Amino acid sequence: MDIFDKYAPLLERFQAATSGGKNPFGVCLEDIYSATEAKVDGRRTILLGTNNYLGLTFNEDCIAAATEMLKSHGTGTTGSRIANGSYAEHEALEKSIAEYLNRKSAIVFSTGYQANFGVIVGLAGPKDVIFLDADSHASIYDGCKLSGATLIRFRHNDTEDLDKRMSRFADFEGCKLVVTEGLYSMLGDTAPLKEFVEVKKKHGGWLLVDEAHSFGMYGDHGRGAAEHYGVEKDVDFVAGTFSKSLGAIGGFGASDHPMFDVLRFASRPYMFTASPSPASIASVHAALDCMRKDPSLRTRIWENARHLFQGLKDAGFEVISELSPIVAVRMPDEATAVAFWNRLLENGIYVNLAVPPGTPKGVCLMRCSVSSAHEARQIDDAIDAFVRTRSEVFSDEEVAATAS
Repeated sequence: MDIFDKYAPLLERFQAATSGGKNPFGVCLEDIYSATEAKVDGRRTILLGTNNYLGLTFNEDCIAAATEMLKSHGTGTTGSRIANGSYAEHEALEKSIAEYLNRKSAIVFSTGYQANFGVIVGLAGPKDVIFLDADSHASIYDGCKLSGATLIRFRHNDTEDLDKRMSRFADFEGCKLVVTEGLYSMLGDTAPLKEFVEVKKKHGGWLLVDEAHSFGMYGDHGRGAAEHYGVEKDVDFVAGTFSKSLGAIGGFGASDHPMFDVLRFASRPYMFTASPSPASIASVHAALDCMRKDPSLRTRIWENARHLFQGLKDAGFEVISELSPIVAVRMPDEATAVAFWNRLLENGIYVNLAVPPGTPKGVCLMRCSVSSAHEARQIDDAIDAFVRTRSEVFSDEEVAATAS
């Protein structure tokens, strides 16, 4: 037996997904023109699937800060903070994140994946139980598995199901950690955090919220879904990423718990990973300042979100996401989704092809994410391209049915 034989079913499905043209999971951006446009297959293409929510990847202040740090501090740290020490910039960014979130402490991780992974592994152990939303990100699942804690899934965003499952652990002696996301990346729906807070209080649990997709966009100050719903002080732990609204790479965990910094000595994903590069830390710090000082970034992204959301609905598409910077258009099946994605790319629009098991309820999606940096004409062009692609991929009867 070959060691790769176990991947035969996966390979078969991958070949089916790529048989219609390009590899949806390996698109090459040959040149980057801006936060919203790139060259793909020699064509100028509108980027509508990058999670560059605030469009800060080309912000002049962020680039200047990263460039200066690259010159003065070099290309990398070459090791973990445990072994090689911290740069002053790591600690300064952690202080700024904590202040921004009104938290006592924050810890920087090298990626957003590691932020979830590292915080969960550090918080929960084999004698604890984790209740996690069934639609949670892979980084949350992986952290839960590595922690060794008892893992209990509850139905997505279902407060009653969470309550019922926690009730079964009334006499449990270990700690009970509830893990949810602020904004879910496939359908743009937010967690019912007010209700979750009540349930975790009722059962004496702890609550961790991953604000990866909501940080920068939700709440009056952009602190995320917990701020939006007014429950920040009842959320015990926050995780987030630098690779979306902040336009760089890395992640963070934050809390008011006086023992939170123990994770620096208890979380293996933090302890045994090279620390973020000085240039990345500097650009994140500059982006955080931009986010703090320029509320128009949030105003624009919501304008663009409404523009695309309503435009696609008015054109007859089945938009199954809630109004948010994530706009998800349902496709009838995987083969049609692959064909639609390929044709849409040829028509100059890059979105995410989202298929099971990466999607909830087995749906196939054209997943779009808008940016503050998108111009209205780009949103209009994207809607027009969706309509044109539908006429090229769907039969006349299907076009008539969806567009009516």
